[in-house]
Formats: sequence, C-alpha cells, structure tokens
Amino acid sequence: MKFYLFLTLPLTAAFTVPTTKSVVHTSKPSTFALHAESAVNGADKKKVIVLGGDGFCGWPTSLYLSDQGHDVVIVDNLSRRNIDTELGCDSLTPIQSPDVRVQAWKEVSGKEMKFVNLDVYKEYDLLVQLIKDEQPDSIVHFAEQRAAPYSMKTSKTKRYTVDNNVGGSNNLCCAVIDSEVDAHIVHLGTMGVYGYGTSGGEIPEGYIDVILPGGRESNILHPAYPGSVYHATKCLDALLWQFYQKNDNLRITDLHQGIVWGTNTPQTIKDERLINRFDYDGDYGTVLNRFLMQGAMGVPLTVYGTGGQTRAFIHITDTARCIEIAINNPPKAGERVEIFNQVAETRRVRDVAKLVADQTGVEMNLLPNPRQEAAENELDVSNRKFCSLGLDPITLDEALFNEVTEVVQKYKHRCDPTKILPASFWNKKRAEECASLDPNSVKINGAASKEAVKA
Repeated sequence: MKFYLFLTLPLTAAFTVPTTKSVVHTSKPSTFALHAESAVNGADKKKVIVLGGDGFCGWPTSLYLSDQGHDVVIVDNLSRRNIDTELGCDSLTPIQSPDVRVQAWKEVSGKEMKFVNLDVYKEYDLLVQLIKDEQPDSIVHFAEQRAAPYSMKTSKTKRYTVDNNVGGSNNLCCAVIDSEVDAHIVHLGTMGVYGYGTSGGEIPEGYIDVILPGGRESNILHPAYPGSVYHATKCLDALLWQFYQKNDNLRITDLHQGIVWGTNTPQTIKDERLINRFDYDGDYGTVLNRFLMQGAMGVPLTVYGTGGQTRAFIHITDTARCIEIAINNPPKAGERVEIFNQVAETRRVRDVAKLVADQTGVEMNLLPNPRQEAAENELDVSNRKFCSLGLDPITLDEALFNEVTEVVQKYKHRCDPTKILPASFWNKKRAEECASLDPNSVKINGAASKEAVKA
C-alpha cells in the first residue's frame, strides 16, 4: 500500500518560475545610524559564548553583544585564517590577531571580552569544561565552514565541511547536556536549506502546513533541498536540532540567514584594529561584496549564468542585531525549535549587479555558472518574526554601498586579482564549461580582459 504526503506548497523539484518579482515584507530605515541604536527590547544582559567569534559574522556580532552590555566569551580555532593560507588569499582588510582585537576593544569601549582558542569539533572535553566554567545563558553557534564554493572545491573540502559542521553541531548539543547547563543554543543557518527553486508562494519560517493522507492537517519542518555540501550540512544541523530538542529538551533557535553584505558596523569603525574581514575571492566573497569590490576596482562584474538567481540579503549590522533578538527571546523548555528567516529583502543577482554597475560605471559580464542550479528562480520569504520583535531591516542602499567602496579603495593594494574569478566547480561538467576563464588576465584599475570573462 502506498501513502502520499500532500504539501500546501509543491516540492522544489516541481517548481515553476513565475514572472513576478519576489519581495520580503520590510520597511526601509532612513539612515545607517538608526541601526546603531540600543538593544531592541531592553532584556536582561546575559553571559554569551560565541563559537566562531573571530569570523566575518562572528566578530561584529561579538562586538555588538559586548557593546550592548552582554558578557561575551569568543571561541574560535582560527580555521578561517588557516584557509586564507591554504587558498593564498587574505582578507582585503588587514585583520588583527584575536588578542589584539580583544585588547583594542577594551581600550575603545572599556569592556572586556575573553578569547578562547578551541576546536568545537575536535576538543569535546574542553568544550564541556568551558560551558561548565562559564555557565552561559546563550551559546551562539557560528563555528562552521561557511562557504558553499569551498565546500564543493575537492573531495577533501567536502569531507572537511561535513565533519566540521555536523560534528561540531552534534558536539555542542552533547556538551550542553553533559555540562548540565541550561544554555540556549542560537545557530546561524542559511536560507539555502529551503532550496533555491520557486515555491509558488511565500516560504514560511521553518515549518510548513501540510495535509497528510486521509486529509489530516499537520505542521512540519519545511522540506530540505540543499544546493551544495555546505547547504546539506545546514539541513543536517536542522535535523539534529529537532532531535535534541525532542529527546533532551534543549532550547534551540535556528536562524535561516540570507547572503550577508557590508563590512563595518558601528562597533568595528571605532578603531582600525577592530575592522572586520572582507572576502572578495570566488570561494568566500559573498556576491554583493564581490560586486562592490569589482566595481570599485574597475573589474567587470562577475555574474554567473543568466544572473536570474534570486537571493535573500541582509546587512552585517542586522546579522548582529538579529542574534541579540534571538538571545533575548529564547523558546521555553519543551517548546519546539524556534526558527527565524534572518533576511531583509530578496533580489535577483543581475538586478543587484545593475545597481552596482550603475553606481560605479563598470559593465556586467555573464560568466558560465560554476554552480549546479536553476538558471532562474523566484524567492518570496517571510521575515515577520524578526520584524514583529522590533527589527527594522537595512535594505540595499547606495549610501551603504559607498561605505563598502571606501573600504575597498583604501585597501585595494592588498587585492590579488587572480583570486576574483570562480575557482570551485560543482561537478566536472561545470568545470568544463568554465575552462575558458583565465584568472591571470583579470586586471584592477581598468577593464579586465574580455577573454577572461566571456560567457
């Protein structure tokens, strides 16, 4: 006998592409300063461990939480810095060591943060002891390999991404249980768990209403449809959260975040030593930051495929603010995993590229797509939970584009133009299609070679 599950939204494999533009329900703030204000709801200050607190999202989030008065402990194994060495490509901005960063923050703010060099995946006993010693109210989990292209680069990077990300998340749950500390886990996930197809409707926040055989109504975790090994690890994370909440009553919030753009926050601009990292390469550079960097340097924008992929975006400042909102609004013991869509808006990649091209005067060039994905998709996303809790999201804004462009202009001498074009490919077919790209022909401060970026 066969049983069928009927969803109120079709599965991604059956998606069709409507012509209307996807939007997220947000309001646009008037100035950047608006988002530098105090915490949203004035909740009690907390002890917070930030795993992966040295990274692109983790560092500005740690500073923001400390600035709001929370007691912050940064944990990081510095693996992202090691990957810089592996790839031969540093951050465009000169980032200081964790010790220098923490000391600079103390000098600027008068507030102390502790840094602990610890590997969440490999050093389980130390993780358990740290949680026992610190007795955190919340543990923010950024400690995962975060780049989809890097996760698809080789068999080695695929295996590393799965081992590190899934093993680390499982270790965290076990460590909270073994430490007997009722810490609320806040995990930075990705919108990619839903897949980048066209749903035919708005993607809800984590859970979806379905009709089961026999006409029974239910509300279940949204079907997963990952587009890379990295995204697959986030889907596996989501199942781990569901299990440990059900089995051990862990309090967990999973944040499905969009693509992060921007560099500085109101905290990182206080001192040169606090500057955030800026990735511009084909593996780690997020798409809008890549475009802004290319525009500032006179390099034609590297748009993959048709540029018809619709993506969700969020500014780095809002990433930090959303983390605090989640920390201040934990689920109660026994409640199911809380899921937020951490996004400000959705845009097509080619439309984002046009915004940058119009501002900088560079041209857009379509490259063969290194990714195995649909050429076009819509993306309509709910972000009502964060908005209802006081978030007024930053949307794509030319004034903020200028801020990133100024950073690029200041540090462009640190750019290695050979790292700009894609260097990781989803499969052999994609690699063959991109074989004509010549990274050595990309030049800054002028037009790149047409042969380097031809479709």
